Amino acid sequence: MLHDPNHLYIFDTTLRDGEQVPGCQLTTLEKIDIAKDLELLGVDIIEAGFPVSSPGDFQSVVELSKAVTDVIICALTRANKNDIDVAAEALKHAKRPRIHTGIGASDMHIQYKFSSTREEILERAVAAVKHAKSYVEDVEFYAEDAGRADLAYLAQMVEAVIAAGATVVNIPDTNGYCLPDQYGAKIKYLKENVKNIDQAIISAHCHNDLGLATANSIAAVQNGARQVECTINGIGERAGNTSLEEVAMIMKVHANQFPGLSSSINSKMFTHISRKVSSMMRMPVQPNKAIVGKNAFAHSSGIHQDGFLKHRENYEIIRPEDVGLAEADIILTARSGRHALKHHLERLGYQVDKDNLAMVYEKFLLMADAKKDINDEDLHTLLK
Repeated sequence: MLHDPNHLYIFDTTLRDGEQVPGCQLTTLEKIDIAKDLELLGVDIIEAGFPVSSPGDFQSVVELSKAVTDVIICALTRANKNDIDVAAEALKHAKRPRIHTGIGASDMHIQYKFSSTREEILERAVAAVKHAKSYVEDVEFYAEDAGRADLAYLAQMVEAVIAAGATVVNIPDTNGYCLPDQYGAKIKYLKENVKNIDQAIISAHCHNDLGLATANSIAAVQNGARQVECTINGIGERAGNTSLEEVAMIMKVHANQFPGLSSSINSKMFTHISRKVSSMMRMPVQPNKAIVGKNAFAHSSGIHQDGFLKHRENYEIIRPEDVGLAEADIILTARSGRHALKHHLERLGYQVDKDNLAMVYEKFLLMADAKKDINDEDLHTLLK
C-alpha cells in the first residue's frame, strides 16, 4: 500500500491512549459518539482500543468498526499471538482495519521489562508483524521507548519489521524524554539508514512529560515522518500525548514551512470536539491551553486590548473562527484600558465622548478592583 508523501496522516488515539487516564473511561456509546465526530474532523486513523485488555474494550472496537466507515480503525496489541488473534477478531467488521503491534526497543525495556536480549526481541517483533499480516494488510509496528533506544539497533528493528510486512513504523518517545532536535535527528537517521524505509510511513508518537510532545512531533514531520499520533486536548497517560489541535494549527499557521504537505483536518470543529471530549471524559481543559483553552482567544491586558482592537493580527496569529469560535473575548479587568472599555460600551449601545470616557474609566477602575471581572450588567450599572 503506497502512501501519499504529500499527506500528513493524523492518527487519533483519544479513545485508546487518552482513555487510559484515571477516571476518563467511556462507554461504548460514548466512544461511538466521539468517533463519529473524529471522522467528521478529518482524522485518517482512529485507534479504537486495546481489545485483549477487557471485554468492554473488545466490544468497543467491534462496535466502532461497524459505526465508522471512512477512516482506518486500529486496534492495539502487544507482540504476542493471542493479543493479535483477539484484535483481528474485534476488527472483523472494519472496512479498513489496522493492527498496531510492537515491543520495547530500548536496552532499558529489553533488560528490565522483558528480561531478554536484543536478538530475541527482534525475533518477537518480526514474528508479531508476520502474524498480524496474516489477518490484515495494514500493520503498524511500534518500537516502544524508541526515544531512548540505540539508533543502530532501532534502524535494524525498523528494517526487519518493514521486511516482514509493516506498512507503518511508529517511533514512540514513550516517556517524553527527547528534545526536539534529538527526536528529529532520530527520524532523519531512520530515513537515511533504513534501506526499505520508503515502503512504510514513519509515525511520531510523543508523550508530554517535559512539555515537548507537540514540538517533538513537528520536528519529526520536518525530518520525514508522515503520520502523527495525537489526542484531542492532548489527553493521555501521565502528562498526556501530542495535542491534535496544536499540530493541525501549527501546520496551518506555518504552511510555508511544509510546502506541499497537508492534512484533511477541519479545524473549525476543534472547539466543539474539545468541549465534547472534556465533558464526556470529565477532564477539564486548562484555561491557558493552546487553541482550545477558554483563554486562548481572551485579551485582558490594556496594552494587548488596544493593539488588538486597532488591528487583530497585532495579538492574534489564529482567527477564532478557524477553530470554531465566534470571536475573541475582550475581558474587562482592572488591567484593561480605555479602548477596551469604550469597545464594550459601544457594543451595548452607549456612545461616550472623550471627556466623559475619562470620568467613566476612573469609576470603572474602582469597580474592577473590587469585582475582578466586569460583565455587561456591571457596565449598565456603571453608566446609570
